[in-house]
Amino acid sequence: MAKTATPNRIRGTQDIFGDDQRRFAHVVEAFERVRKLYCFQRVELPVFEATGVFARSLGETTDVVSKEMYTFEDRGGDSITLRPEFTAGIARAFLTEGWQQYTPLKIVTHGPLFRYERPQKGRYRQFHQIDAEIIGADEPAADVELLVFADQLIRELGISDGVTLQLNTLGDTETREAWRAALIAHFEAHRGDLSEDSLARLDKNPMRILDSKDPRDRPIADSAPGIDAYLTSEAGAFFESVTKGLDAAGVAWTRNDTLVRGLDYYRHTAFEFVTDRLGAQGTVLGGGRYDGLIESLGGNPTAGVGWAAGIERLAMLVDEPTVEAPLAIVADKPEFVAEAWSIAARLRRHGIATTMAYRGNAKRGSELARKSGASGILYVRSPKVLTGADIHLTYFGQDDAGLWSTAYAVSQALGVDGFYRGTTR
Repeated sequence: MAKTATPNRIRGTQDIFGDDQRRFAHVVEAFERVRKLYCFQRVELPVFEATGVFARSLGETTDVVSKEMYTFEDRGGDSITLRPEFTAGIARAFLTEGWQQYTPLKIVTHGPLFRYERPQKGRYRQFHQIDAEIIGADEPAADVELLVFADQLIRELGISDGVTLQLNTLGDTETREAWRAALIAHFEAHRGDLSEDSLARLDKNPMRILDSKDPRDRPIADSAPGIDAYLTSEAGAFFESVTKGLDAAGVAWTRNDTLVRGLDYYRHTAFEFVTDRLGAQGTVLGGGRYDGLIESLGGNPTAGVGWAAGIERLAMLVDEPTVEAPLAIVADKPEFVAEAWSIAARLRRHGIATTMAYRGNAKRGSELARKSGASGILYVRSPKVLTGADIHLTYFGQDDAGLWSTAYAVSQALGVDGFYRGTTR
C-alpha cells in the first residue's frame, strides 16, 4: 500500500515553536502588561467580516483591497473576507455593538491577520499583530497617550536602541484638500515619467504616490510640495500640542514630512516607529488619526486614533527570554509513581513548575531531567510522603541560599517540615 503523502505547510504561513515561540509570547505578554498600565480594555473580534467592511474602510484602490485580501463566497452566497487588519473590524463593532456609550473608548486586541502578498523576512500571508485604539476622542492628548503607550512597550521589550519615532501631520480637511490639489498639479506635470501604478493612483489617491518604491517615481515624489505650506492654524496647533505632549512625557521623535496615509479619512497625526535592524522592512509599529473612518461605515462623525505592530517583526528584535527551569519529579521505584504524580499536582497548584517523565526507571528519569534543562530533581522514595525524610532534593548550579529557598517553597507546598537532604551540583 502506497504511503500517504503528508501535506506541506501553506506558503506564507508558519509553525511557531521553541525560541521563536518564546519571543512571540514575550511580545504578547509585554503588550498585555503595558496596556493594563494605560487602562485599555481587551476586545476579541471575528477573524472574518463581510467584505464591505474592508472594501469601504480601506478603499477600493488600495493594494490590500485590490490585490491582497482573502475573499470568498460562503455557502449562503455572502462575500466574506479574512481580516487583513484590525481597525475596520473595530469600527464596525463600535457601530453595531453600541460601544458609542463608552466613548472615549480605549481598547486593544491582538491575533492573526491575512494578506495574500509575497512572503519575505518578517512578512507572512498569515501574520499576527497587536493593536491599540482610542475612539471618540478628538483631542491631541489621545494621540499623545497612544504614542507614549507604544514607546513604553518598545522599552519594556528591550528594543528601543536603534528604534526611532517618526512623526508627521496630515492636517485637517481643509489642509488635505489644498495639499491634494497641489500634489495633483505636481504629478500631472510629470505624468509621462510616472510608473503605471502611480498613474492609476493619480486621480483617485495621489498621496500614495509619495510612498511609492518604484525608482521611476522617487525623484518626482521627493520634489513634491510638502504639507506645511498648506497647514491651517488649527491643524498646526493640533500638531504642536502632540509634539509638546511627547516632549513632556520624555518620548523622543523626529519629523518626517514625507510620511503619509493615503486614505481620505486620515487626519492630523501619522507616525511610525522604525528600526535600522530589519533592512528594508524597517517599520515595527505604525498608525495615525482616522477621524473619518466611522463615518465611512455609516456612523456619525467620530474621532479615532490607533496603531498596530507586527508581532513577528517585534519578536525578531527581542533577545530570547529567560525560561523558568522546572523542577523534575522522579520516582525511585515504579511503585512510587502514583505518589510522584500526587506531589507534582500539589506543587503545580502552589505555582511551582514541575515536569515528569512518562516512562523509564529512576536512572532514565534523571537523565531526561538533566537534558530537559530542569533546575533540579525531587526524588520520591516512599509510597506515601508523610515527612521530609521521604523525599530527596537535588539542585543543579545553585548556591546554598538558592537551594534552601526552593526547598522551603517545596516543603510549604507539600506540608512537610523539611528534607532529609538537599545538595547542589
